[in-house]
Amino acid sequence: MRGKGWWGVGWLRKMTPMAAEKRNLAPRIANRRALHDYAISARIECGMALLGSEVKSLRNGKAQLQEAYAVVEDGQLVLRGCHIEPYDKATLVAYNPLRERKLLVHRREIQRLEGETRARGTTLIPLAIYFKNGLAKIELGVARGRREYDKRQAIRRKEQDREVRRAMSRPS
Repeated sequence: MRGKGWWGVGWLRKMTPMAAEKRNLAPRIANRRALHDYAISARIECGMALLGSEVKSLRNGKAQLQEAYAVVEDGQLVLRGCHIEPYDKATLVAYNPLRERKLLVHRREIQRLEGETRARGTTLIPLAIYFKNGLAKIELGVARGRREYDKRQAIRRKEQDREVRRAMSRPS
């Protein structure tokens, strides 16, 4: 065993951080509509204060982010409008699926987000919920609403990029 390192023995192998991320079986709950409706200027990863049955429900992919948003309230970051379906096998009393959930972020990051959202038309939109090293995380984006013509331009740009990639991948 000496000299082989921890990776030398297969059944004793510890998982590297990348392998732990790949092993993650919980689905990534994404808010794909937000990327279409909003221009995202900054992203931040936050922890979430959840009940045990909410975590089980998230692991089953039973959450919706379409109507969700985050606000800074009394020096704390709060997620509103996120629907996490109650876990059907939970023995505790059912909770309100739309309850406000506290997001866990450092104080200076909360102050920075508060400063960025003071501008008119900007808000904090959840982009995805996922598990990282066994903990539920949420990715927030500082978002500004797009106008209809901005959305069309973004679609046009994506189609042009796709055509360029397709043309580059074709053999001559």
